[in-house]
Amino acid sequence: MQPAVLNASTRPAFSVWRGTVSGASASLVGIGLARFAYTPLLPAIIDAHWFAASTAAYLGAANLGGYLAGALLGGYLAKRASTTYVLRAMMLLATVAFVACAFPLSFLWFFVWRFASGLSGGALMVLAAPTILAHVPPARRGLVSGAIFAGIGLGIAASGTIVPLLLREGVKETWLGLGVIALLLTISAWNGWPKQDTPAHHSQTHHAHATHAKQSRFTLRALYAGYALNAVGLVPHMLFLVDFVSRGLGKGLDTGAQYWVLFGLGAIAGPLLSGHLADRTGFGPALRVGFAIQIVAVLLPLISAEPTALIASSVLMGAAVPGIVPLALGRVNELLAHHPSMQKGAWSTATTGFAILQASAAYGLSFLFTRSGSNYRMLFAIGATSIALALGIDLLTALRGQMRQQTQQQTQQQTRH
Repeated sequence: MQPAVLNASTRPAFSVWRGTVSGASASLVGIGLARFAYTPLLPAIIDAHWFAASTAAYLGAANLGGYLAGALLGGYLAKRASTTYVLRAMMLLATVAFVACAFPLSFLWFFVWRFASGLSGGALMVLAAPTILAHVPPARRGLVSGAIFAGIGLGIAASGTIVPLLLREGVKETWLGLGVIALLLTISAWNGWPKQDTPAHHSQTHHAHATHAKQSRFTLRALYAGYALNAVGLVPHMLFLVDFVSRGLGKGLDTGAQYWVLFGLGAIAGPLLSGHLADRTGFGPALRVGFAIQIVAVLLPLISAEPTALIASSVLMGAAVPGIVPLALGRVNELLAHHPSMQKGAWSTATTGFAILQASAAYGLSFLFTRSGSNYRMLFAIGATSIALALGIDLLTALRGQMRQQTQQQTQQQTRH
């Protein structure tokens, strides 16, 4: 007769494949759908007279505020309960939020549930991928993290495909449809999470840990700064791409929407390609390549308004929006490879900085755009400059690390002699 409870030695091993599916489902529900599905829903909500245009804009901001709160609270919640329980709860919260938004009882009701959906997204961003990657061999972490964050790209693509189809049935039915999709994804992810938060690690000496931590601290801070600056560079495309093509270039809304579809297609492939690159080159070099590609993508609309340039810009930047995330996370884990207990906290810090600058840039660039008389070129110039600063910081930090390493090697050689 089979025992009722399995002990540690007989417990089934963690399935990387199932864990990857769970992580991708979490990013699709918490970020891909909870954030990006609201963009095509916004005009429909206004047309259905659920809320006025000015009020609906504040409801969009509620999700960003909730995302910041979730990024800050995710680690705290995981310390108070099993990470698996927190992940399941956050996916359920996002599902319930979709259903609740189908009933616009009041502005406060809708605001609270949009905030809740953002909170779930922030917590899932901080916890899901690090929980899975802690159980993945280092050689496969790039591809696995890319597959996990491909869920964000799928959400962007869904915002331009599935949501318009659901809207044919009505705004209420669209919210309920998104709730059903989120519930199915939550069920598919339910048993794919690791049974234990972190696998056992072989520790090194305290002296080695202290030395490595001191060397990594400066590099980590530089990474936080670069990742946050990168968030500013993403905003011009995320907020103004369709408007730039349709109104700025006078090509009409239908053409603008086509470029958003290209943006979404790039977003699906971006994390997988960046993860594959990281497995081959390491996360540090791959991150620098990512920064360089983004600079080109943001500069292209400044150089040319030809369809070829705009297509390349849309696809490349679409790939970068979710593609930069696994590179930053992998770089955090690389720098703290000897301190696995610190990885989630560091990733939470990076995600928080990213969320703050992205929200600030969204409001700041919108303000500048209005005050400048709809100057699109200024927006792309600011975005390119911000990413160039991120790349500069990363290159200087890498150079500083090489110089320190050479100095240490010279010191060790002199000591031996």
